Amino acid sequence: MTRPSPPDPSVDLTKNGLAVTVRNLSRRFGEFVAVDDISFDVKKGEIFGFLGANGAGKTTTIRMLTGLLEPSSGEGQVGGFDIHKDYEKIKTRIGYMSQKFSLYDDLKVVENLYFFGGIYGLSREHIRMRVAELDQSLNLLAVADRKTMSLPLGFKQRLALACAILHKPPILFLDEPTGGVDPIARRYFWDLISTLAGDGTTVFVTTHYMDEAEYCHRLSIMYKGKIIEMDSPSAIKKKYNSVSIEDIFIKLVDR
Repeated sequence: MTRPSPPDPSVDLTKNGLAVTVRNLSRRFGEFVAVDDISFDVKKGEIFGFLGANGAGKTTTIRMLTGLLEPSSGEGQVGGFDIHKDYEKIKTRIGYMSQKFSLYDDLKVVENLYFFGGIYGLSREHIRMRVAELDQSLNLLAVADRKTMSLPLGFKQRLALACAILHKPPILFLDEPTGGVDPIARRYFWDLISTLAGDGTTVFVTTHYMDEAEYCHRLSIMYKGKIIEMDSPSAIKKKYNSVSIEDIFIKLVDR
């Protein structure tokens, strides 16, 4: 099996400055509708947030966009590639950090980095240089020889992020990346996300933390598989005359 080539970040396959486009996307599991006819666009370099409780359809949407799950209906493009036909090409253009920690606990930190770098077709020298570059913000080399299972959760999340961005993907999907970590670690993580977006990476992130919604450029609120509100956090608060996204969320899901 041939390995995919790392993406050339200078090649922009997006259309009209859009990194992700979704039209009438749905996913059904038997009679249950997990994602119900949603449409949205994500701009290049944007932090686009999906806010919702567990079971709202956030993870199912990400799995469809990353080629891990076939949509029941609807259309979508990620990085200019069709989610129905081009899912193997999509994988070369994205980084993906799943909701559940998905690295190898029995490998050392550095072994995980080289393993995932190799999956993306990077040479050992390229990986070494990239890890040194990432260490400036993630500080992973200090624990490079520790078994991954021995790391605190915050460091495990840093390692998962490093593995997702080793190949410098233009689009990054983060599925509840701060779940279970303490507030200080969550703030640190969001500082890193903001830095990535500032450097041009498109970040699609899901969360159920109301305060994290404030860090997004635009926010989509999901409930029972549907998008029930979408705009910038400030515009949403202005629309509902509220200072709190949490209050707005409660009003929307209770109406």
